[in-house]
Amino acid sequence: MPKRSAPEVNAGSMADIAFLLLIFFLVTTTIETDSGLSRKLPPMDEVIDPPIIKQKNIFTVVVNKYNQLLVEEELTEISEVRALAVDFLDNGGGVGEDACDYCQGKRNPSSSDNPDKAIISLKNDRETSYKVYIAVQNELVAAYNELRDREFSRLNPMLGMNFVEANRRYSDPRTSPDEKERLKPKLSVVKLMYPQKLSEAEPNKN
Repeated sequence: MPKRSAPEVNAGSMADIAFLLLIFFLVTTTIETDSGLSRKLPPMDEVIDPPIIKQKNIFTVVVNKYNQLLVEEELTEISEVRALAVDFLDNGGGVGEDACDYCQGKRNPSSSDNPDKAIISLKNDRETSYKVYIAVQNELVAAYNELRDREFSRLNPMLGMNFVEANRRYSDPRTSPDEKERLKPKLSVVKLMYPQKLSEAEPNKN
């Protein structure tokens, strides 16, 4: 009885199929990339003789490796940071040339003289949780925006928007050049009233 030959598999098109699969996976696969923080850093100025800063004009915020928050060396909850920062920035405790006529704070002589001299110093540990660090930073930025919103609305009551909304509209590429020119000086005035001086110190190595 003659032997029956085993059927052969036609592998002629396997290379084409593999090539098509390769193209399919290249097109459909998404590669995740790390997205950074949306923060605009101030330009670096060459300062030969750094100015002397009074300790009362520095608001210290420290996040330790246990994710505990110390504001002015006192244990504090993240939910309290914004209000404490607003009180510091808006204190207006200066006299004479350092006086602030638009500040609505307690004018405590042992706290900041005026918003231009007030500096917030943020420091974290290398083991600090990234989530906690960003949450604290956001609260500090929100403190500046809260005061800027107040003054922008006070100075421009007819615009019907606050500083954050106006700044967002100014940064929107869809906004007309005429409206940008109208918003630019108004935004600049408020930024000068409450300049964002948020200093981030080097993290602790331990």
